[in-house]
Amino acid sequence: MSGLDRKRPSPILSPSLLSSDFSRLGEELEALKDAGLEWVHWDVMDGMFVPNITLGPPIIKKARKRSDLFFDVHLMIEKPERYLEEFADAGSDLLVVHAEASLHLERTISEIKRLGMKAGVALNPHTPLDHVHYLLPELDLVLIMTVNPGFGGQSFIEFTKEKIRDLAQEVARRSADTIIQVDGGVTAENAGELVSLGADCLVSGSAFFGHPPYAERHQTFRRAMDMGAGIAV
Repeated sequence: MSGLDRKRPSPILSPSLLSSDFSRLGEELEALKDAGLEWVHWDVMDGMFVPNITLGPPIIKKARKRSDLFFDVHLMIEKPERYLEEFADAGSDLLVVHAEASLHLERTISEIKRLGMKAGVALNPHTPLDHVHYLLPELDLVLIMTVNPGFGGQSFIEFTKEKIRDLAQEVARRSADTIIQVDGGVTAENAGELVSLGADCLVSGSAFFGHPPYAERHQTFRRAMDMGAGIAV
């Protein structure tokens, strides 16, 4: 099963390509598909919203020709509304913008959907959940950052666990279908706990790509995530 579905039988793992081998990106995407992955996470950074520069629509567009994985695109850029059409044209399935980076957030979300993509909002560790409470009925996904964005390989910020749990309670209270995604310091060791707190989708970079072969690593994460969700393994 691909795409967004809160009622899917098992949590989602979305490996972050930021930790992949960019010199052989096409092969990496094929290897992820062969390993049973359905999603892949693209970290787009502009050097202004975060202190790093990564990739943009042209690379995603080229990769789209090589892969039918669900492209989960995370924009860590200032004023993301300037580039929505380019990312739609590149083949993004889900576009996630930061609440801190878009002044008219509801308008940006509406435009993402108009362009035919799923829409999500990311919150930095310090950003309160009330930035998205009223938007939940319109959001396909909320991304809780559990590190400060900009670089891979950072350690998980412990206080964000409470934030994941609180968001899960709010989603349930509003009977929303919003997926809860967690990104930052996610490992096979904490994956089960994060799912038990309410996460539906986990993003992992170095903790995934640094432990080949991918099929075995995927199964390690899958066992932990399913245990966290209370699924027999």
